[in-house]
Amino acid sequence: MLEYSLVAGLTSAGADAYIMHVTTTASVSYIARTDGFDCGIMISASHNGFCDNGIKLIGPGGEKLDDGVISELENYLDSPSERAGGRIISGEKLGRSVDYVSGRNRYIGHLISMSACSFKGYRIGLDCANGSAWQIAKSVFDALGARTYVLGGEPDGFNINESGSTKPAALCSLVRREGLDMGFAFDGDADRCIAVDERGEVVDGDGELFILANMLRRSGEGGGVVCTVMSNSALISALTARGMPCYVTKVGDRYVYMEMCRSGAPLGGEKSGHIIISKYGVSGDGLVTAIKLLECAAEHGKTLSQLVRGYEPLPQVQLSVPVRNRQEAESAAFSAFCERVRVEEGCARLIVRPSGTEPVIRLMAEGATQEMCERCLSRVEERLRSL
Repeated sequence: MLEYSLVAGLTSAGADAYIMHVTTTASVSYIARTDGFDCGIMISASHNGFCDNGIKLIGPGGEKLDDGVISELENYLDSPSERAGGRIISGEKLGRSVDYVSGRNRYIGHLISMSACSFKGYRIGLDCANGSAWQIAKSVFDALGARTYVLGGEPDGFNINESGSTKPAALCSLVRREGLDMGFAFDGDADRCIAVDERGEVVDGDGELFILANMLRRSGEGGGVVCTVMSNSALISALTARGMPCYVTKVGDRYVYMEMCRSGAPLGGEKSGHIIISKYGVSGDGLVTAIKLLECAAEHGKTLSQLVRGYEPLPQVQLSVPVRNRQEAESAAFSAFCERVRVEEGCARLIVRPSGTEPVIRLMAEGATQEMCERCLSRVEERLRSL
């Protein structure tokens, strides 16, 4: 419904709409950048359920549009008087819709050409979350020689993100049960990737950043690494000790990329599995992340658990709390309460932030023990629910 509505609106305004059909956010970014489009549009619920479908707008360079442009568009949509004066296009000035599945196929070819080695002999689990990677991921890893085992590859329009990067337990079980070398879990639009090592243990975005930063350092492409406030403090310590400066930004891959541009860092990402390698793109791409992690393992003859040695994360607990009064949850009084709880419970860090995609407040506590973090979040959650 959203696709047809968008195409109708674009063509009625005189634009040509090139339709890539079911595909990943990163592929839209890649094609917008390489094929000279004015912009790209991705319809996706990202890592959420199907009812949260929304629209991501991508600039001509493949990057997400900045907040100023988005605000202008939202103001326009909220102002009927402005829209009433719009042009009416008819006749030969109408735009056209173009089936552009060739763009998606070219993106698949781009991914296959990216690996510096064959993955023959590797047995890999792929959890596609019943989302946009359900055909692309298997095609790519099969072409690179791996033997693939797929979960979340039967989308019906409603079951998206019932597994995948936000719920990797099924992939962990598959890796252990089948004795696989590793696994990769994507979210609905495949801009996230969470890895699973040969033991069936999760390697999150922080662990992936550690592995990829070391890979770049060994290849002479090292430099700074951008992470967010949600990243584990131990990641920053481990990278800094290896001579790689870290830059910390607020949550959101667009902010990660902005800081990469400012600092010149070739690598950035989030604990959630959004990873950006500037050599290969300007936005998070779960498939690129998976390819490069497996390439690193293949080139050095190591498992993921061996590659991540040297990074020992501090205990962290995360929680999402639905709120009725978001304004109160973002008030100075509530912030002061949270800081008092953090000090009393002895936690090193307490992050409280509103979600950008759901009506919830995200909480994260980091400290010396799991129990300490849980006590801290329990008190904050209780206060949030009373607002």
